[in-house]
Amino acid sequence: MILYPTLEILNGKCVSLTRGRLAEPVLWHIDPVATARSFAAAGAEWMHLTDLNGLLGEKSNNELIEEIILAAGIPVQLGGGFRSREAVNRWIDKGAGRIVLGTLAAQEPHMVKELARYHPDQIVVALDIYQGQLMTDGWRTPSAFGAEEFIKEFDGIPLAGILITDIDADIEDTDGHLGVISGLAARTRHAVIARGTVRSVDDVARLKYIHNIAGAMIGRALLTKDVDLAEALKVARPTPEPTAEFI
Repeated sequence: MILYPTLEILNGKCVSLTRGRLAEPVLWHIDPVATARSFAAAGAEWMHLTDLNGLLGEKSNNELIEEIILAAGIPVQLGGGFRSREAVNRWIDKGAGRIVLGTLAAQEPHMVKELARYHPDQIVVALDIYQGQLMTDGWRTPSAFGAEEFIKEFDGIPLAGILITDIDADIEDTDGHLGVISGLAARTRHAVIARGTVRSVDDVARLKYIHNIAGAMIGRALLTKDVDLAEALKVARPTPEPTAEFI
């Protein structure tokens, strides 16, 4: 299972959000570029970066995002308010390893399918679930799609994966998160990335054995130091199967 250490950027600063509330960010006094480099130093294969200003239609973080992509030392999976084919193509040209599309996938699924065919294994479709309903526009607007219907829409498309977040699960109820995410993961052949489920190394161990969950994002738990990234990466790696000894 691949762990994606995660940074969320708002006005050039690293922040965390509670249930997507942009008006109440928790500010972390860390250097985003140095932190991205530290992920690679700990052994991460990928990192995830969300441009929260991008969700608001702003481009104020563009220079910083380019710097992180160039400096990270590992591929960057980038999310945050992509609303056009041109924006996706531009950031892939600038070196983003993957682009995460949620609102655009719900509003223009045919465009996202075309983008995935043009950029195979570089497009991730995001599902944000609130009370069983698919949300868009930075978790603010209900979609006409049902979650299972939405997943089915992308069957056979060469996506890099599907990113699933259960917004409504109780912050302490990890099993609740896993119930929603594992249920949806069973509905697709695409690799599933779980978001919002890792608060301890034990959570990594639990996710590792859920069918079709190929990755997990981990953000706040790293910044609070509840999880040591190097330790979590060791747990996430495949466990060697026992082999019989022949005499």
